[in-house]
Amino acid sequence: MHKKIFLLLTATMCCMGTYAQDTVRTKASPGKLTAVAGAHAVLWAGTYVALDKAWYSGYPKSSFHFFNDNSEWNQVDKAGHVWTTYQVGRLSAEMWKWAGLPAHTSALLGGVSGLAYQSIIEIQDGFSAKWGFSWGDMAANLAGASIFSLQELCWKEQRIQVKMSYWPYAYPGALKGRRDELFGDRPAERILKDYNSQTYWLSGNLKLFFPESRLPSWLNLSAGYAAGGMLGGMDNTWKDDSGGLHDRRDIARTRHFYLAPDIDLTGIPTRSRLLKGIFFALNAIKFPAPTLELSGGRLKLRAIYF
Repeated sequence: MHKKIFLLLTATMCCMGTYAQDTVRTKASPGKLTAVAGAHAVLWAGTYVALDKAWYSGYPKSSFHFFNDNSEWNQVDKAGHVWTTYQVGRLSAEMWKWAGLPAHTSALLGGVSGLAYQSIIEIQDGFSAKWGFSWGDMAANLAGASIFSLQELCWKEQRIQVKMSYWPYAYPGALKGRRDELFGDRPAERILKDYNSQTYWLSGNLKLFFPESRLPSWLNLSAGYAAGGMLGGMDNTWKDDSGGLHDRRDIARTRHFYLAPDIDLTGIPTRSRLLKGIFFALNAIKFPAPTLELSGGRLKLRAIYF
């Protein structure tokens, strides 16, 4: 997933500028259309080259092949694919709307752009001996693009948003070396890589579903999923650089399900274009709140959950 974040951060910077300037246009601007199309092309090509040099060059190449990783990481990585494609799609759509395209056209192009960004990575994975082209990843990518585009086409708004939250997993001291090996030795790296510390959410805006109610326009209800205790993709055994075998199957690999209120920052009324842009970008993140958790067949209430 950390490779995919490169795409999202780059697209975010582009979109923040367009969203803050003007998000409603009635006529397409040829100049802006050219600029947006060119930006997408540069991002796609630049991403391919940058990832090839910065990431894939460190691993041996192979002929194009497929890889079934659907059982890895308790599917948290697949949730990450859904989130990333959804976010890239909505950012791309805002760029197309800024250029003056109709909302439905922007929605379709946004979804296609999200898939195109992710496909760059999947194709490169297919030529890497360490990985392979994953149909499971592509299915998750399609789900993320569809969640965005279909809502725009059917409802003309995002009633259900895909969000992410992060809180560092409590690794025992003896396992911090394994954490650093898998997910990076810096906090910024681990935010993007550590599947034990990430939670993914479907966050529904209640006012949009019940427009006649007196509910605030910013109130959401969210369902989340996370997993813990994962020290490898499939199980908790691994070999170190010297060939020594580590077996930590005594640590349970767990799944967790959540229900919590959330804030839809884009539902907060403001006339400031700058604030609208900031709210739009930050809305990719789930707001901390009291949360019901179901794990191991037990239900408990957390006073606050990130």
